Amino acid sequence: MSLHQFLLEPITYRAWNRDHTQIALSSNNHQVHIYKKNRNGSWWVKAHELKEHNRHITGIDWAPKSDRIVTCRADHNAYVWSQKDGVCKPTLVILRINCASPLGNKFAVRSGARFISSENDWWVSKHIKKPIRSTVLSLDCHPNNVLLAAGSCDFKCRLFSAYIKEVDDMDEKPVSMHWGSKMPFGQLMSEIGGSGTGGWVHRVSFSASGSRLAWVSHNSTVSVAVASKSVQVSHRHKSGYATAH
Repeated sequence: MSLHQFLLEPITYRAWNRDHTQIALSSNNHQVHIYKKNRNGSWWVKAHELKEHNRHITGIDWAPKSDRIVTCRADHNAYVWSQKDGVCKPTLVILRINCASPLGNKFAVRSGARFISSENDWWVSKHIKKPIRSTVLSLDCHPNNVLLAAGSCDFKCRLFSAYIKEVDDMDEKPVSMHWGSKMPFGQLMSEIGGSGTGGWVHRVSFSASGSRLAWVSHNSTVSVAVASKSVQVSHRHKSGYATAH
C-alpha cells in the first residue's frame, strides 16, 4: 500500500484507467485533475486538468477499452473526453435528463443509455423509463456490453437490455448470459428485491463472468443473485449502513 496526497480538498469522485497508471479526480468543484505515475512508478504527477464544466462535477467514469472519460456536472450536462497527441478533447453529451460500457461506445447516466452520433460529433440519448418509478442511485454494465443493472430507492435491482443496433454492430442477436433471451432496447430482463425489506440500493456490480449480480443496500445488507439458478443470497452487517466502491 502507498499513500499520496493529490489535492488539498476532499476527493468526491474518482476513476482509474485500465491498468491503474492514471487516475481522474474531482474535489467537489467544476474541475477534473488527471494524474499519472512517473517513469519509475514511485510517484504521481499531474498530466491534465479538465476545465470545460462550469458547475460541480457529479460523476466520473473511465472506459477501459476506448480510454474515453465521461464527466457529469450538476446542471445535467456531460462531456466525453478523448485523448489524442497528449491533449484531452471534450465532446458534448446531449442529455434529456440526468457509467461507461465495457467497450466504451455507450454509457449510462442515472437511467439513460447513450450512444455516439459520429456524423455530428456529439452523444445523444435513448431513455429507459418503464417500469422505473423511483430514483436510480447506481448503475453497472454487464461484461457483454448489452445488459444494464440499475439500483433504485424502491429497494429493487432491475436488469435492462441496452442493446442499440446502430452501436453494438452484431451480426446475430446479443448473448443474454442466462438473464433472458428477449432483448430489444429497454426490455426488463429481471427485477430483484423490493419485497418490503432491504433499503435504497447504493451500488450494483456484475461479476467478471456476468452470471452474478451483487448489490449493497442502505440497511447494511449485501446481496448476490445468480442468474442461472434464480438464487438470491443476502448478508447483513452488524453495524453501520452499507456503501460500496
